[in-house]
Amino acid sequence: MRHIPDKITSPPGRGPARRAAGPRGPRATAVLALGTFAVGTDAYVVAGFLPSMARSLHVSQGAAGQSATAFAVAYAVLSPVLATAAARLPRRTLLVVALLVLAGANLGTALAPDFGSLMACRVLAAAGAAAFTPTAGAAAAALVPAGRRARALAVVVGGLTVATALGVPLGNLAERTVGWRTGLALIAALCAVCAAAVRAVLPALPGAPRVALRVRLAAVRRPGVAGVLPLTAVGMAAGFGLYAYAVPLMRALGAGSSAQTWLLSLYGLGALAGSLGAGAAADRFGPVRVLTVGYLALTGTLAALAAAVAADVDRLAVSAVLLAAWGAATWFQTPAQQVRLIAAAPGETAVVIGLNASALYVGIAAGTGLGGLLLPHGVLVPLLCCAVLAALCPPYLALTARRRVRPTP
Repeated sequence: MRHIPDKITSPPGRGPARRAAGPRGPRATAVLALGTFAVGTDAYVVAGFLPSMARSLHVSQGAAGQSATAFAVAYAVLSPVLATAAARLPRRTLLVVALLVLAGANLGTALAPDFGSLMACRVLAAAGAAAFTPTAGAAAAALVPAGRRARALAVVVGGLTVATALGVPLGNLAERTVGWRTGLALIAALCAVCAAAVRAVLPALPGAPRVALRVRLAAVRRPGVAGVLPLTAVGMAAGFGLYAYAVPLMRALGAGSSAQTWLLSLYGLGALAGSLGAGAAADRFGPVRVLTVGYLALTGTLAALAAAVAADVDRLAVSAVLLAAWGAATWFQTPAQQVRLIAAAPGETAVVIGLNASALYVGIAAGTGLGGLLLPHGVLVPLLCCAVLAALCPPYLALTARRRVRPTP
């Protein structure tokens, strides 16, 4: 998921951003990418060891999966708030503190004696993630010459993309080898190492000009933006409804524990291919065509998964194809939605992309919450509900795409 933050400026010809544009810039960008990988892994890894977490904390898998809902809700709420409150802080200081908060939250999650404590730690982890991710992109843009900023942002976002592909299978592998608590402790250690690396490699960078929260949120009222954001939320709710419960879904498809890790890896590779492919296709064919095809593919994939579960299909080849298609059809939508938002409000790119990230996490929270509530009835019921949500997206897209809204200058 791509989140392009507010622009950071330095005096021309001098200043820390200009001095960092030399050899130190690529090293710092790589360190920031490692940090976003740690953040993304923390967000996705829980789905991989959900069953053992539920057993350890004496709760149902549906309840344990609500920890992902808590993370997503907290991220969606805190992202614009923290972007406003911490705008003037030096970037290096903010990044180090955010990573240390994330490390402490993961350690607290690993040591949580009960489910309530774990939920509180997941909210704290979301605060660290919401502070780090946009700031890392802004710092990367300030560290390189203007002609290389897009590539620097791509490297930093690449950390999140790789985490999308590897987070759940790594969690599943941790469940079967070292246990979920040790897995989270290892993520905490990775966050701490990233904090030390950022402190050592990143040069001093000033804070950004403050944009009032009311100004950020005012963009929601603009027709060109207001019509796009609900689609992000509903589309992600449809695609993400059973993501936290991928292990129970694979069991319903007949996949044993030995096959689950590589099946989840196929989901991740599908997500990576869907995100990258949709970005290129949106540039060539336009975002509306890409979104139309993608939402139809998501509807068909979820319906096929439901049919496979209902028919008690026990073939790994079928499961492999459906898991890869599910990942691609879920994560195709973000680049195309961002293109639509930027076209609607080209003068407020950072603000509308931030709002899209919040809408994305609202959708993840809603989908995960719905999946957790319906999971006691089996995976077929939430699958069908998610397919219905996905089927609502193409007509809504057609309705909003027909409205010719004059871009905001």
